[in-house]
Amino acid sequence: MHVRIDYGDTGIEVESPDDRTTVVEPIHQPASLDPRGLLKAALRGPVAGPPLRQVAHPGQSVAISVCDITRPQPRPLMLEAILDELEGIVEPSAVTVLVATGTHRASTEAELLEMLGERVVGECRVLDHSARDGDNLVDLGRVGDVPVLLNRAWVESDLRITTGFVEPHFFAGFSGGPKMVAPGLAGLETTLVLHDAKRIGDPRATWGVCEGNPVHDDVRAIAAATGVDFALDVLLNGEKRITRAFGGAILEMHAVAREAAREEAMRPVARAFDIVVTSNSGYPLDQNLYQTIKGVSAAAEIVRDGGTILCAAECRDGIPDHGGYARVLASADSPAALLEAIAASDETIPDQWQVQIQARVQQRARVMIHTAGLTDDQLRAAHLEPVADISDTLVQLVREQPDARIAVLPQGPQTIAYVA
Repeated sequence: MHVRIDYGDTGIEVESPDDRTTVVEPIHQPASLDPRGLLKAALRGPVAGPPLRQVAHPGQSVAISVCDITRPQPRPLMLEAILDELEGIVEPSAVTVLVATGTHRASTEAELLEMLGERVVGECRVLDHSARDGDNLVDLGRVGDVPVLLNRAWVESDLRITTGFVEPHFFAGFSGGPKMVAPGLAGLETTLVLHDAKRIGDPRATWGVCEGNPVHDDVRAIAAATGVDFALDVLLNGEKRITRAFGGAILEMHAVAREAAREEAMRPVARAFDIVVTSNSGYPLDQNLYQTIKGVSAAAEIVRDGGTILCAAECRDGIPDHGGYARVLASADSPAALLEAIAASDETIPDQWQVQIQARVQQRARVMIHTAGLTDDQLRAAHLEPVADISDTLVQLVREQPDARIAVLPQGPQTIAYVA
């Protein structure tokens, strides 16, 4: 059979044997024919709490957090819906749009225009969050054992609104909601604790688990303790278009949104597979190797011990330079040694969490990557096997294992399969 899997902007075709291949996809939801109306309804009829217009007051300064370029959030639609709803109450010039980069790199000017649209860039103040800029962070004390440093423009605004989209997340349970505060707008010190080896290594820090997940428990606690006045999240289909919208009090809203996302994106399978072919959902999520570990992690949920994961990710930005990712990868000569070093250290190095998850998967399965953005030597240095052609590699793997059962996740981590 021929299966198109997401890759960059174009996708690629993969050929897999009909008699042994299972294609696992999320439940397809049609895009809303009136996304602006859907967003307006979410702002005016929230899941919990008052509508946005009742929360806002004349003369307030407003901060709105949005996802960075690695996420396919429909930012212009969401931001324009909020600006329209605030019309007559708050002037656009009083609105600061904060790109919640977490520890990622800053946006380019072209990316800001692509992400936000001409109206927002022209009418509002736009800022990239910087986790390492101490002058633009406010120390808010501790929540539990987590030191909380948040973006100054966010903290000092009168009205704080998060926007995002909700899908399963490989160690935080689900994206969106309170993650748009921390780690999205958090200082590096905060993120390092939220992503330390103990939390990331906890078996509850995984896809689809929020309550009892040590990462998400702290993320929710920080949002509750520091204050969010309104939250707006959406669900997206495979074409990255809006299907549903949810607004209101952040924790109550997110709980409802993530259950809706769970029903669509998390798909049961009867048993584990010998080979799992996955993507990283195409652009923008597959723009670098760091993000690609999400697709690998999704495949790991249904690969048998000793099985093989084949992941296609374009990686047009190569290996990102926004922390210690490349440095951590190069710090040991095998995945097992990486895990051992991370577990033994009292220090959390930026980006070590992605390496920790990659190495943990590689304790169970062989991981092979097809990409145009990295050389074979770069992949090998990252402890990964390069693949020139997914279909040809499948033929070879099946020749070596004639009874192999194959699963294909065409949309990568947009589908989280699990063994029922």
